[in-house]
Amino acid sequence: MYMFFYLLLAIIAGTCIGLQAGINGVLGKRIGVIEASFVSFFIGTIILLLLVIFMGKGDLLKVTNVSKWQLLGGALGVGYVSIMVAIVPKIGVASAITAVIVGQLFISVILDHFGIFTNQPIPIDWYRTTGLVFLLVSLLLIFKGNIKWF
Repeated sequence: MYMFFYLLLAIIAGTCIGLQAGINGVLGKRIGVIEASFVSFFIGTIILLLLVIFMGKGDLLKVTNVSKWQLLGGALGVGYVSIMVAIVPKIGVASAITAVIVGQLFISVILDHFGIFTNQPIPIDWYRTTGLVFLLVSLLLIFKGNIKWF
């Protein structure tokens, strides 16, 4: 039962990403790519600060004791948001998000295969390979409306 709830939450998160990409793309056209990325992260930082103050249950000071590579998430987020701000106005939300999903799933399958971050390998098999192939086909079909192939 919990698994369906978690899947629903993931779908909601995906909806947020799709909306975020569209909104940030429009903002980027108005104020600039880097500027829109900054505004997006600044507003997110304010909201997270309030959540930490009023709802946080962890120990933020322990951040000084983690391996430095564990701090790369923020830098990767900057890359993601900045790229989306730049490309959504050019290729559309659907193409951009589909391409993001392709990238996410390809790296996820590789990470799972080697047990990186989980210490429990999930080998690449023909089911996953077939899913990735279908995903690439879906990217081509979604993106096809944006370009002239020949």
